[in-house]
Formats: sequence, structure tokens, C-alpha cells
Amino acid sequence: MKKLIQFFVLIVAVSALLLWSIAKLNDSQGYSSGNTLTIYNWGDYIDPDLISLFTEETGISVIYETFDSNEAMMTKIQQGGTSYDIAVPSEYMIEKMIEEDLLLPIEHDKIPNLSNIDERFIDLPFDPENKYSVPYFWGTVGIVYNTAMLPGIEITSWNDLWDPTFKNEILLTDGAREVIGMGLNSLGYSLNDTNREHLLEAKSKLDLLTPNIKAIVGDEIKMLIANEEAAIGLVWSGDAADMMWENDNLDYVVPIEGSNLWFDNMVIPKTAKNIEAAHQFINFILDAEIAAINTEWVSYSTPNKEALAFMPEDMTENERFYPPEELTEKLEVYENIGKWNLAYYNELFLEFKMHRK
Repeated sequence: MKKLIQFFVLIVAVSALLLWSIAKLNDSQGYSSGNTLTIYNWGDYIDPDLISLFTEETGISVIYETFDSNEAMMTKIQQGGTSYDIAVPSEYMIEKMIEEDLLLPIEHDKIPNLSNIDERFIDLPFDPENKYSVPYFWGTVGIVYNTAMLPGIEITSWNDLWDPTFKNEILLTDGAREVIGMGLNSLGYSLNDTNREHLLEAKSKLDLLTPNIKAIVGDEIKMLIANEEAAIGLVWSGDAADMMWENDNLDYVVPIEGSNLWFDNMVIPKTAKNIEAAHQFINFILDAEIAAINTEWVSYSTPNKEALAFMPEDMTENERFYPPEELTEKLEVYENIGKWNLAYYNELFLEFKMHRK
């Protein structure tokens, strides 16, 4: 009997040790609430000093992970391997996440700094009344070009890119919506067009651009353009701002035909474990001075109207990144075009990339 009791005690002790180990592992991976906040964001999309400051002010430690596409983020949240407390998807993906019941409603009374957000960026169609998301950054898709490498040339239109003068001088960002969208815009069609004939027409026109394309790349486009490895790039406005900071010869334009107006918002996934800390962090980021610091570091446009007073005028008065209303009226937000239409965009984009080879 004594040996049986000892064996039973040993089993209990081993079980307790295993449970403790699992709890610690879960803590490290963001599965436990406690004093840990797990954030899932794009790369280079927050001033790291602000994460440290948040921890100093609240005592809440932050686990910070990054993704490189909305689709990758969505898949990981659907799988539920890690319980992220905050994620930062784009507008069309937010709409999709709402449809699939992946998000928790935002408790507005816990985010008093929400009043700092410009009314233009509140209550947009992808999230009426901002029930599930809070604005983080916004911007455009456009053309960055090197005025020294292209002396005397001014680019104003998507169609300018088909000029034979630009042979082997263009870098495209590796995104189906952006590249197919450029083709659609150049023909006067909507960025959200799902008409198969229009899409095939856009793809055929993009094929004609092939001699001018040097490469289709990811984040390295910033370094390549800044280092003058190519004269022209299809980029997001924040990336253009970074490049222009590195190289005074660069300029950025939103083409006259129109382009994409995008929004990245903070959301709380339904699997979140530290909902209270998530609201604390969102409110912290929306503080006017904190938002100004973050905007200067990230370089994208802030929706925080109160932050503008704490930012340098050469940023806030730059119409390349804070365009006038007459231009923003020509811009389109990406819509959730549905799984099958998105698959067709990706198929056409893959065919376009293979055509180049």
C-alpha cells in the first residue's frame, strides 16, 4: 500500500509539472492572458520604442509577430494556433473577417482617444460604425520615380509606364490586387472589377508592359529604388516616403486615372485572451502624441487628426501623402470581391509573371 501511495504521489507531481510547463509555454506563445498582450502586425509597422513605452506604463509585456500579407494573417487566425489579442488587417480583409465571425466588437467606451480620429475615416462601408475595427494608418498606391535617372520626364498617368523609354526600368510590387488593379485603372475600369472580359483585357495590356519590367519583388523594392537599381516602382505611399527620405532624386505620384485608397485598422480577434489589454493598447496608440511619434517612424499617413499638430509641416502639408479631396474622390477602396474572383485575380497575376519568363 505504501508503494502504491508513493506511486500515486509521483504521478500527481509529474502531472503538476507537466501542467506548469504547458502553462509557461502557452504564456510564451500568447495563449494566456495574464500580463501579456500578443500583437500580429505588418513588418516595420510600429515604432519599437512605443512597445517598450507601453510596457513601462502598464506593466503589460508584449509579444509582437509580423505577417507579410492579409491572406497569411487571415489563415493563421482561422487556424487558431496562437491567440492574438490585436491584428492589423486591411479594409477588404476586415470585411471578410466580419463575415466569417472572426472578430470581437470594439468597446468604444474603453477607447476615449477614438475621438482623435478624423471623421473621414470613421463609419466606412467595410465596417459601419467601426463596430469591429479602429483606424491605424491609411495611404495610396502609386508610382515612385527617379527624376535624375529620367531627366525632363514627368509621370502623371498609369499609361505613361508603357513608354518604350522605360525599358527594363520598372519594379512592380508582388501583389495581385495592385498589379491587376494598375492594368484595370489604366483602361478606365474599377479596381474591384470582376468582369472577366475586362480582367483579360487588363492582363493582355500588362503583358505588353513586360519589356519595361525589371523585376517583380517584395519589401526589397524600397532598397532597390532608393539605391537606383531601377528608375520606377509601383509602390505603397508609405514605402515611397521611406525611399524619398533616402534619396532626394525620387518623387511620388498618384496617377490621374485614380488608384487604391487603403486603410489598415486594428481589430481584436475572437480568440483573443487579453481583451482588456487590447483595448488599452489601442487607446495608447490613438493618443495624439504617441500617434505622431509612430507616424514619423512608419511614414504612412495617419488618420489621427490631433496627431498632425505634433508632426513636422513638411509631412502634414505634403499632398503626395495627404492628397487633396479632389484626388481622393478618384481613389477606390479594395472591396471583398469574393473567394472565386480573388482566385481569378491571382491566376491572371501568375500567368502575367510566367509570361515575363
